[in-house]
Amino acid sequence: MAHRRSCTAEEAGENKEQSGTESGRDMWKVSLLVTTYNVKDNLKITLGSIEQQDYPSIEVVIVDGLSVDGTPELIREFAARHAGQEPSCSVRWVSEPDQGLYDAMNKAFRMSSGDIIAVCNDRLCTPDAVTKLVRAAEQGGEGCVGAHADLVYVEGEHIVRKWHMGEGKLADGWLPGHPTMFLKREIYEKYGLYDTSYKCAADYEFMIRFLKDERNRLAYVPEVLVSMFYGGTSNAGLRNYMVSLWEGYLGLRRNGVRYPLLITVKRTVRVLKQFGH
Repeated sequence: MAHRRSCTAEEAGENKEQSGTESGRDMWKVSLLVTTYNVKDNLKITLGSIEQQDYPSIEVVIVDGLSVDGTPELIREFAARHAGQEPSCSVRWVSEPDQGLYDAMNKAFRMSSGDIIAVCNDRLCTPDAVTKLVRAAEQGGEGCVGAHADLVYVEGEHIVRKWHMGEGKLADGWLPGHPTMFLKREIYEKYGLYDTSYKCAADYEFMIRFLKDERNRLAYVPEVLVSMFYGGTSNAGLRNYMVSLWEGYLGLRRNGVRYPLLITVKRTVRVLKQFGH
């Protein structure tokens, strides 16, 4: 990454051993999907936190919705700093009209080439955040399709909400924090991308699709690894919360999950308990 020298072949071998990579298999390449529209200040924080990561094989895929606040110039500078740094860091980006957040996320996935996929629109809290999540996924054993961790929602320096779900089951209202979720690429290839007919809960509906099969498990890292900017698509006010809960209920029904209303109630209670900590 920027401000660090590239990893040598010898160091890469050591990193593979330390991260639990299986013998004889190349290190997993991680694609961080960044979607943005007229939020230059937040994007600068996101990209800065990515540059601090110690994981030696990261691809940054940025999809901008044709911002007019200087975002494309910021992205161009970021890409230029990392030109020729593959495999330690490579950048792919585009700035063009899209149909909203989930359309942009789907576009970013199609542009990506990593073995592990993560949506990264916030701040990675520690330089080893990517390393820890990849290591957890590698060491998760049979049925492990990725990893997730804790996160906090922030407004400036103020923590608004703490997301601590731990391990659990979809039927109990549990769900991982989407901004912390690092998934194997084959999950997207098997279960499909984000359904853009959902306005606020396409990420939840996507998780329902693969988590309803309890053979698919996520490894859990019990640390705050992501600081999320408060005011996103699903949490920008009461109306968006209500839309998100309704769409989540519809997502459960459409995917044939039993007792969707009860799960929605349990999920709501879990979310409400996260405020005021």
